[in-house]
Amino acid sequence: MSITSSKSLGTSLLPVLGIVPVFSARRGMKSIKVGSSARANSVGVENDALESPNGEVAAFSVGATPDIEKKYVHCVYDAIAPHFSATRFAKWPKVASFINSLPPGRLILDAGCGNGKYLGLNPNCFYIGCDISGPLVGICANRGHEVVIADTLNLPYRSDFGDAAISIAVLHHLSTEERRRKAIQELIRVVKKGGVVLITVWAAEQEDKALLNKWTPLTEKYIAEWNGPSSPRFRSPSAITLESIPEIDDSKCQNEKPLEPNGVSQGMVGPEASNNGKDVENHQEYFVPWHLPYHRAEVSSASASALVSGLAKKDDKKGALVYNRYYHVFSEGELERLVKDMGNAVIVDQFYDKSNWCIILERTS
Repeated sequence: MSITSSKSLGTSLLPVLGIVPVFSARRGMKSIKVGSSARANSVGVENDALESPNGEVAAFSVGATPDIEKKYVHCVYDAIAPHFSATRFAKWPKVASFINSLPPGRLILDAGCGNGKYLGLNPNCFYIGCDISGPLVGICANRGHEVVIADTLNLPYRSDFGDAAISIAVLHHLSTEERRRKAIQELIRVVKKGGVVLITVWAAEQEDKALLNKWTPLTEKYIAEWNGPSSPRFRSPSAITLESIPEIDDSKCQNEKPLEPNGVSQGMVGPEASNNGKDVENHQEYFVPWHLPYHRAEVSSASASALVSGLAKKDDKKGALVYNRYYHVFSEGELERLVKDMGNAVIVDQFYDKSNWCIILERTS
């Protein structure tokens, strides 16, 4: 395939590659369509994908997604997508500098592209974005970007595919070290030898310390095998129990069983004891609120269901529905430690910028 234009490919690239995005609200089945399994393997999709009779290829399995991510990341971003997108337009200078530094004609893969604010930033490069949120991917598609629904731990591209990859404010939504490491390995896998990867994550060392007082610190870290219906324990006067969410369910974000307002698991510690004598600033696991104003168009029957299920709560003083988003904020050096033992990439730059830890990797083999 020859590329003669240095402009954005609009809607032409994915069909040429044999990839057709499936825009669906089905959060458990994250899929893409391919023209044929042989062609998909030659240009963009791993050959170990599972193809169904109707031509759909399911996301590659690396273990079930923990409930806390399904409910407090996937479902929340699906619910707030239009409002979230409306607030995400400013480009971070460091990210813009990285993208603009790439030579003309390079293919950039944006894993966790959100509303696509970085897609097309450098008009001399080509872009494919992906995100776990169908509504956000739909926003990107409506803007003419090349996008697919995909999991950042299972990127739907063959190895050695892109020239660069970016993961901006994504890894901190993954709830275990193993999943965060796997996401980095995927970013490295899909770029060519000599390709570069930019990763940014929220820092535990926030410049605005007052923000920490607005977040709910979780008091128990999660392990990779945790995937049951039991509740993680977190520091909140109105602690609730997480419910197990099915992998494939068109309405799972809207029709979950109501949560008991005092559904505290046996042995749950109270707000004072849950700190274990440590200052809140030492925590790394948080629920961070998102306020969705009542007047927003997306405040509808879906929001009513979110209130019933416990996914959202009303704040009449602020005139908003409040959704909690899960975050693991990174401590200094943590991002570097995740890539320390990866033999196929080296760190070429690392820095702190606007309360974020950032790292640039180069694939070496």
